[in-house]
Amino acid sequence: MKTQEAIRVRMLDLKREYEHMKDDIDSAIAQCMMHQTWILGPEVRELEDRMCGYLGSGNCVGLSSGTEALVVGLRALAINSRGEEYFRKTDEIITTAFTFTATGDAILRAGATPVFIDIDPRTFNIDTNKLRQYLKTAAHKAVGIVPVHLYGCPCHMDAIMELAAEHGLFVLEDVAQALGGAWRGRKLGTIGTAGAFSFFPSKNLGGFGDGGMLCTDDRQIAEISRMLLKHGGKDKYNVEHIGYNARLDTLQAAVLTAKLSRLDEFNDNRMGVAASYTAQLSGIDGLELPSIPEHAAHVFHQYTISVPEGRRDELQKHLADRGVSTMVYYPVPLHKMKVFHGRYKTLGMLDESEIAAKQVLSLPMDPLLTQDEIDYVADAVKEFFRA
Repeated sequence: MKTQEAIRVRMLDLKREYEHMKDDIDSAIAQCMMHQTWILGPEVRELEDRMCGYLGSGNCVGLSSGTEALVVGLRALAINSRGEEYFRKTDEIITTAFTFTATGDAILRAGATPVFIDIDPRTFNIDTNKLRQYLKTAAHKAVGIVPVHLYGCPCHMDAIMELAAEHGLFVLEDVAQALGGAWRGRKLGTIGTAGAFSFFPSKNLGGFGDGGMLCTDDRQIAEISRMLLKHGGKDKYNVEHIGYNARLDTLQAAVLTAKLSRLDEFNDNRMGVAASYTAQLSGIDGLELPSIPEHAAHVFHQYTISVPEGRRDELQKHLADRGVSTMVYYPVPLHKMKVFHGRYKTLGMLDESEIAAKQVLSLPMDPLLTQDEIDYVADAVKEFFRA
C-alpha cells in the first residue's frame, strides 16, 4: 500500500481546494466566531436562500446530511399526502439497486418497501424501460420514485416524470452526487416533487463535515421538513411529529456559502478533466468510458470507467503501484447487502447492477487537477492495456 508521500495523484485533494479559496472560507468562519450562534445561525438561512436562487427552487431546507435529507423528505411526503407519520410497509418506493446504502436505507426508515430496478449500463442510472415494465404490473402498490443521478450523470427525467404523472407518484431526486447538473437546462433536484443533496466533503460542493439540503417548490413539504429536523415541531417543547435532531450546522453553512460561488467554476473544471480523460483513453479495447446522455449536463462527481473480463482489480492495483488513487463506487449493489435481506422487492434479475459492481473504477476527479496529473493518470491506464 502506498504511503501518503508516495501517492502522486489523489482522488481528490481537499487541502489544495482549501488553499484555492482560503480567504473566503476563513472570513466566513471568522464571522461565526464573532456572533457565536452555532445552532441555526444566520449562515444557515443565507445558504438556503442562495441555494434557492442557484437552483431556481421555491424552498431549500438545510439538514445535517444528505442521508437525513432523503429521510426527512420521504417522511414529509408521507405526512403531507397521508396525514401519517410514516409510509406503510405495503407502500413501494422505486429506486436503483446500484447506489450508496443511504438511498435504500432512507426508504426503509420512512416505513416503505424499496423496489430495486436494474440500471442502464451506459449511464449506471435507473433503466426507465424496466421502470415502466414494473409499473405495468405493480403500479397500484407504488407511491413514489427515487431516481439517483449517479456519478453526476442525470437520469432520463422526461421518462421518469411521465411515468410518475401517469401513475400518480411522487419523485424525490437523489442529487447527492450531482449538484449543478441539469436535464434540458433545468437544475437537477428541481424537476421532481423534491430533491435531496449531500454536502459530504468529497461532493461537488462539500463542507468541512456532514451536511445536506432538501429543495422543493411545495411549501407544505418544506414546512413539515423544517419541523421534522427540529425534533418534529415548531415548538420544541410541544412537538407535532416524530422528528429528528437533523439541523444543518452553522459552521458548515458558513463554509458551504463561501464555496458556493465557485461551484460552477469547479463543475466546469470537472467537465474539462473528464473531456481530457476521454480524449486520451478513447479507443482502448477492453475499456468502457462514461456516457453523457442527450439533454444532460453531467457534472462528473466521478469519472467512472468500466473494465470487463475480470480485469478491474488488476488495473486498480497497477494504478496504485504507480501512485494513482482510485475507488470502487460501489462494490456491493443494494439487493446484496445484509440490511436489505427480506426487505425489498425487484423486477427479475439485477444483472447489470451486479456486473457494474464488478467492473466500475473511478479515476481521480479533482476540479484542480493539473494537466500533468491528468496525463499521468491516462498514461498509467494506457500502459496497463498495452501490457
